[in-house]
Amino acid sequence: MTIRKILQKSDGSKTMTAEQNHIMIIAGEPSGDLHGANLIKALRYKNPDLIITGIGGDLMLKEGMKPFFHIKDLSVMGITEVIMQLRKIKQAFDLFSHKIASGRPDLLILIDYPGFNLKAAARAKQISVPVLYYITPKVWAWKKSRLKKIKYYVDHAALIFPFEEAIFRKEKIPATFVGHPLVDHYHQGFNYFHEKSEVLCEKSESQRGVSTVIGMLPGSRESEISNLLPVMLESGRLINQRLNDNKQSCPDGNPVVSDHEQQICFHDNEKQTCSHGKHKNSSVRFVVSAASTINLQKFNNILKQYNHDDIFEVIHGEPTDIFRRCDLLIAASGTVTLEAAIFGVPMVIIYKTSALTYFLAKMFVKIPYVGLPNIIAGYSIVPELLQNDAVPEKIANKVLSIISPETLAHIRKQLLMIPRYLGGTGAAKRTAQIAMQMIER
Repeated sequence: MTIRKILQKSDGSKTMTAEQNHIMIIAGEPSGDLHGANLIKALRYKNPDLIITGIGGDLMLKEGMKPFFHIKDLSVMGITEVIMQLRKIKQAFDLFSHKIASGRPDLLILIDYPGFNLKAAARAKQISVPVLYYITPKVWAWKKSRLKKIKYYVDHAALIFPFEEAIFRKEKIPATFVGHPLVDHYHQGFNYFHEKSEVLCEKSESQRGVSTVIGMLPGSRESEISNLLPVMLESGRLINQRLNDNKQSCPDGNPVVSDHEQQICFHDNEKQTCSHGKHKNSSVRFVVSAASTINLQKFNNILKQYNHDDIFEVIHGEPTDIFRRCDLLIAASGTVTLEAAIFGVPMVIIYKTSALTYFLAKMFVKIPYVGLPNIIAGYSIVPELLQNDAVPEKIANKVLSIISPETLAHIRKQLLMIPRYLGGTGAAKRTAQIAMQMIER
């Protein structure tokens, strides 16, 4: 619904009016909150008088969105996890239905979160509110049947992966590849980290003997903290134990660290590798990410069970703080793995969910990888350990198998190619332009 705004003249009279357009935005997860906030910035740059309402998180609120529901109770993944939150999800949808019917926005913008947002698109269609879907469902991975719903309910799709264009074109769905919003968000950091990664790739020899820092990214959902944080912490303890308990001495007296696969030897003066092996990592340190959306008390309670030796340091806030400090990551499958790939940080991707969710995923997911870096590249750049393989012993083994400077440098070189597949900067601006054109029709 377009609202007429009363403007005040210099003499105090209020006879001039101007139209204010109303856009409603729905984002149900932390990643959607981030991209929604950047989109709101781009929209307000084009029209500062826009009225923006919707569902989002703190970042969208900071940019001036008037919320009617917060995402903190909506961010869940998996069949059983969703079932446990059904009451709150229904409450949010009922409120959305009321707000869109009473407010009649000029445009509804949906960001990811397909289980909720496709139903929201159907509701908007019933009352003739146009719909722009930004970050569409991953129909190339599973539930291709959703394309029929998108075609019927969505007026335009803003795509973030270049290979999606052919899929939507085949189905005759109006769509535009706008680029990936993470390239926008991390543009400055991207330049810094790529310069750093190139240096590390070129100078892996000089990195030997430097303490390795391993980051742990257990996710931003409560279910992920429960399922993945204990596994990550225990794997960290195993890695630390193997790299420290197996110290021996080389013939020249320098320390050697060995595990079941390799032995690590240092010759600081000669800067060469002895016959014991290729690695020269003298120690390892761990930093653990605590997302702003999690229950911190629950997080700390789990951490206390594993941090008796005080080997884990917690970092709050943006994952870039982790990227800046780490040589290698153990990361929950999700958007954060793409963020890490953009910055060229090697990783081991893991994920555990309920048995039912995993069983159904195995039935319907038709792609060979779950990690976004591997999906985008089309081949395995970084290891993936899922469900029964995502256990401390196997995670520790996999980390130790790629921890050498040469292997990490090789992975970095491959990850440096990922941003080139994602388009340049400007995803939010291009999406905002599409939105304004849809309003003006």
